[in-house]
Amino acid sequence: MSADDESRFPDALAARDVPPNTVRSNYPEPFASRVAARTKRKLGDRFGLTNFGVNLTCIEPGGVSSMRHSHALQDEFIYVLEGCPVLHANDGPVTLAPGMCAGFKAGTGRAHSLSNPTEEPVWYLEIGDRTPGDEVVYPDDDLDARQENGVWVFRHKDGRLY
Repeated sequence: MSADDESRFPDALAARDVPPNTVRSNYPEPFASRVAARTKRKLGDRFGLTNFGVNLTCIEPGGVSSMRHSHALQDEFIYVLEGCPVLHANDGPVTLAPGMCAGFKAGTGRAHSLSNPTEEPVWYLEIGDRTPGDEVVYPDDDLDARQENGVWVFRHKDGRLY
């Protein structure tokens, strides 16, 4: 990275001042509508991070973070800042609270997602690496994904494209 490139990134910022991502989801329908109550602020991108991503994510009441999924190559970690989301993982639902965290090692098949059954927004940090060529399995839905040339391609379980 050149000095000119580096100078456009701040040393620090207020995370909630970062505008929400304008693309709410890259899921195809009907899945994109299911995450409509989720917004992400791409904090890592604001600092030019390329090895891993950091998102400040908000799930409004009644919303979900994603379809329950597991990654083949990318590790994921979440840290709850505000609210009490429910973690839906292989061992069943667990209610989380501020200060709690969860991690999901790549390649283990440990599927996960969060929901917000409360009346208050949930805020959490979502951290993941950016290993190219990742594949994602969605055990509860007719959905699979693969990263191809840096773009997520979504298919039905039988291989048909969405």
